[in-house]
Amino acid sequence: MKRVQVLLSTYNGERYIAEQIESIMKQSYPNVTVLIRDDGSSDGTLEKIQQMKQVYSGRIQLIEGTNSGVVGSFFELLNRSDPYADYYCFCDQDDVWLAHKVKSALSKLDTAVQNHEPAMAFTSTELTDGELNPKGIWPMPPLRKPSFYNALYENVAVGATITINKLARDLFIYGKSVDSKKILMHDWWFYLLVSAFGKVIYDHQPSMMYRQHENNVVGGSNSLVGKLKNKLNSFRRHYGKEFLYTQALEFRRIYGEQLKHEKREQLDLFLTPRPRVIDRLKYMSRSKLHRQSRWENLLFKFLILIGFI
Repeated sequence: MKRVQVLLSTYNGERYIAEQIESIMKQSYPNVTVLIRDDGSSDGTLEKIQQMKQVYSGRIQLIEGTNSGVVGSFFELLNRSDPYADYYCFCDQDDVWLAHKVKSALSKLDTAVQNHEPAMAFTSTELTDGELNPKGIWPMPPLRKPSFYNALYENVAVGATITINKLARDLFIYGKSVDSKKILMHDWWFYLLVSAFGKVIYDHQPSMMYRQHENNVVGGSNSLVGKLKNKLNSFRRHYGKEFLYTQALEFRRIYGEQLKHEKREQLDLFLTPRPRVIDRLKYMSRSKLHRQSRWENLLFKFLILIGFI
């Protein structure tokens, strides 16, 4: 039976961590272990994890780390992950996995493994409040097929739903060292990485309950006001300080020489300076990069035209 390792980063998560671990241990696919890295919690998170380790002896490992942030924490988890596992799942501390999550992801990834290519599967989620009362499906399915040309502009993959195969993990592990400060989020980085060299699979069937509460690092919403608020906050976080450019530049530094011609050409085109309006117009006529929604594409073109992106 194929081995699955769950990579779980925690930080002051004592309220929900036991429930999350229980949902992992009760997966319908049995051959699952958990590697936890605590990012310097000051509450009772570590005590809760130690209790769960005793309950599930031999299935949970713990790294007690110092605070490096969510991206750095997940990158350390990947670097210290089991080299003999076949699949790896990203996991947050405050959600609840549905029983079929692992089994369903592996069934989606089997074809990619047979083709010997890096692969990643992700899903939508059942959005809930802090008490797991349902609030709908989030996010809605991507309007266009996941691709490298989308990943340079936008992340559509909810990190806690992602499962990758060993080839995707090894592509990260054995590449040049990544500067986590230049990466927007670990899930976005893997969307970029796998879409560049392998296969990204979306499954509309939710695989987990995504708990919304006051301490979420990234939040979901299905209301119009909530969606607009999230989009505004996303633009403030990701585009006001050339974060997209910085992440793409880091990707080219590490993987540029391995990219096939068209993808390398589009990456270089995005990173080429556009000081004049005519340069921006030429870029837009040649670029294949896109957001998922039509209005966001129009907004992006406007931001490019005024030199903001």
